[in-house]
Order: sequence, then C-alpha cells, then structure tokens
Amino acid sequence: MRLLFFAGSAREGSHNKKLARLGQMIAEANGIEAVFADLADYHMPIYHGDLEDAEGVPERAQAFKALLGEYDGVMIVTPEYNSGIPPLLKNTLDWVSRVGTKPDVFQTRVFAVSGTSPGYYGAMRALLQLRQVLTIGLGATVIPQQMALPNAMKAFAEDGSLVDESQQKRFADVVEALAVAARKFAA
Repeated sequence: MRLLFFAGSAREGSHNKKLARLGQMIAEANGIEAVFADLADYHMPIYHGDLEDAEGVPERAQAFKALLGEYDGVMIVTPEYNSGIPPLLKNTLDWVSRVGTKPDVFQTRVFAVSGTSPGYYGAMRALLQLRQVLTIGLGATVIPQQMALPNAMKAFAEDGSLVDESQQKRFADVVEALAVAARKFAA
C-alpha cells in the first residue's frame, strides 16, 4: 500500500507543503510507503478548451495523472484563496481529468483532504469546495476525516511537526484513516 501527498500550492515556503510533508512523515513513521509530490514540478498552462483541441493535453498533466495512478491513497492539502481552492489546484485537477487513460485515477483510489491557512477557519471553506470538486465533479471517494488547521504561521515546530499535540494527533488520525481506507479500497 502506497500513499501520495501533495499541496495545492507551488510557493516555496507554503504552510500547506509543510502539512503535506508532515503527512508523508507520519505515514512513513508507521511503516507506510509515502511520497510527497510538488506541483511546482508539474507546470501546466491555464486550462482552455481551444488550447486542448490545438495542442492536446500537456505532458505534465499526463505525467501527474500517471503519478496519481501509482498510489492507493492520495492526500491533497490545500490553502484557501478568497474562501475557495486556489487556481493552481483547480487547474491541475481540470487538466488531469482531461487525460483519457483508463482506469480513471479519481475513481480507482481513495482521497483525503486537509488544509491550513493563517486565518481562524484553517482552510475549511476551501476543503468544502475541494470535496465537492472531487466527489461530484470527478467521482472520487473522499474519506470524511480531514484537518482544517488554523493559524498556520504559528502551527509548525522547527522539525515540521505541529506545535499543538492535539492537532498533531488529529492529523495523524487523518493519515491513518486514509491508509485504512486505501487498504480496503485497493482490496
């Protein structure tokens, strides 16, 4: 069983990248093979139907879909932009959904969502929107457990863990729930 973690941000100092990497570390500490992928390595143009018709699906979208297909479970960690998911994440999902390979990666593995933001709600509104895009738009199975981590600027210790032990435990529980669901889903 293998898990993939990625953040809906390409920013170098992204708190959501920190949270995704923490998820990877938690999984590995529990004997689960886990990988962090950086969307900065998968640059894609803004989705446009005429561009797709003229040039086809970008190579990086095809590569990212292939990467998703290598894992039984995927955690997407998203920032919140103006009460929604960031354009980078939405664009990535839109392009990957256009790759015509079978089986469909969104319907053949299980997903988890989490996020953090500097504000009080901790990306909660973005998580609601992301869950809707994944389940209704793409037909994905998304586990109910999630982490909406507030006050991102103060949430992380120097070693990458969460300062608040109860938040660390809650996030570890989300990672564990993803692993359990991925095992069942893959069986």
